[in-house]
Amino acid sequence: MTTGNMQFLKEKLVAALGADAVADDAAQLSYLSNDVYRSGGLPALVVRPATVEALQAAVRLCAAAGVAMVPRGGGASYTDGYIHTPGGHVLIDTGALDSIEVDVGNAVVTVGAGATWAALKARLDPLGLRTPFWGPFSGIAATIGGSISQNTVSHGTAAYGISAESVLSIEAVLATGELIRTGITSATRFYGPDLTGLFTGDCGTLGIKTRITLPLIAARSEAEALSFAFDDFASCHAAVRLAQKEKLEDSLFGLDLALSQGQIARQEGVGARLKIAAQVMRKAPGKIAGLKQLMRMALAGEGAMRAGAYMAHFILEGVDKADTWARAQRLRAIIAPHGREIANTVPAFVRSMPFAPLGNILGPKGERWVPIHGVFNQNDVVAFHEAFQALLAARKADMDKHGVWTGTMFSPTGPSGFLYEIAIYWPDARTDYHRRTLGEEYLAGLPDYPANPEARAAADSLKRDAVALMQKHGAAHFQLGRAYPYQPRLDPQAAALLKAVKAALDPQCLMNPGALGL
Repeated sequence: MTTGNMQFLKEKLVAALGADAVADDAAQLSYLSNDVYRSGGLPALVVRPATVEALQAAVRLCAAAGVAMVPRGGGASYTDGYIHTPGGHVLIDTGALDSIEVDVGNAVVTVGAGATWAALKARLDPLGLRTPFWGPFSGIAATIGGSISQNTVSHGTAAYGISAESVLSIEAVLATGELIRTGITSATRFYGPDLTGLFTGDCGTLGIKTRITLPLIAARSEAEALSFAFDDFASCHAAVRLAQKEKLEDSLFGLDLALSQGQIARQEGVGARLKIAAQVMRKAPGKIAGLKQLMRMALAGEGAMRAGAYMAHFILEGVDKADTWARAQRLRAIIAPHGREIANTVPAFVRSMPFAPLGNILGPKGERWVPIHGVFNQNDVVAFHEAFQALLAARKADMDKHGVWTGTMFSPTGPSGFLYEIAIYWPDARTDYHRRTLGEEYLAGLPDYPANPEARAAADSLKRDAVALMQKHGAAHFQLGRAYPYQPRLDPQAAALLKAVKAALDPQCLMNPGALGL
């Protein structure tokens, strides 16, 4: 589209939505052309509609002009989910669609796609309610619409599955500007074929989410945090695999030694520790319990982060103390043959501050960071781990030369699936995304690296090889964006069905083109 035509589109958008809802200043466009990992083409315009009707008007105008539209939620993507390499598109910022409507009688909540998980939790906590899945660790910024579009894990996943499994219905604006509602009633998601499922994990390629309805359950105040250390990955996997079948815990995550001593141990400084202490006291059922927890954490110090080659952390919730104690005892019995219990510093911190600030979008010494993951069948996990260790050994000289290093994290995706995540770090210059998200005051305490294309290329090469290795071992992936192969893994008939759905909903292929390979 020519500059004149884009200016004409801007004028139409301003007339329809108001001047405050349309932006094209250079600083904003530069910021929004980056995700956590990569830089892409500059958007021509940014639109931030305040209502669903305004979003529909904006989409109709863009469709009439034949301009690509790319939706963006909280911006914490690292899989090129909203990075449109050609540029010249209209980026749709959904952050103003942040309504939260609680229906206690029907045990549902309907949220605007731009609401964050932290905002939803703050609204539900006083009511003693929660959603089954209640957000990723980045929930201070991650939006509910973005999480549903990408498929995410973390809080509540061990007991209730990934984000998509806690959705009853979705409302979205299609590329034509029409509004689609996938649910007939909030009583059930399943009324004939699962139309709601089509819009989970679609990365915004089928439409821009506006409202999502989620079920509500009672929040449980009784909880126990437990941690265990293991001398090798095979032992850790054997224990976690058994625990997954029992579904005793609400949340489970594991770390290797590199991440435990790096990203997690970076929560330091008097201010940070005082904040953690305050949160622990607030979460504890009583002052005595809170003081005991703080004493255990103080005595453990940072030794709990160096207690084994791999560590698994559990947060168990029960209806009362007896239920929680019974769950904890059963978990201890399951894990005892494979590992040893250690101080519960890490899960106690996570329970007290489930949505920590986004400092981890850089490494512990200010390095650039990108994670990748695979979801494996249980019988394939250890073989992949061994193959990945061999890959690291083969690449060691090159990684050492360029300052590239890795850590691993894992979590369950139900009893059958094991999510293995690899974090890659390398010294390199920050982008506008890092500067805007973290702020100059925070960044002043970290080393600042010059642009390092050689290290960046080495990290990207390792990333590609690791993804290929995951694929070789049969892994699936969440948060597909443009980073993971998708359609080549589908049966031909399934791929044809996907393309037919895309063509029916987006005949000009203007809605986030390129994501999912569409």
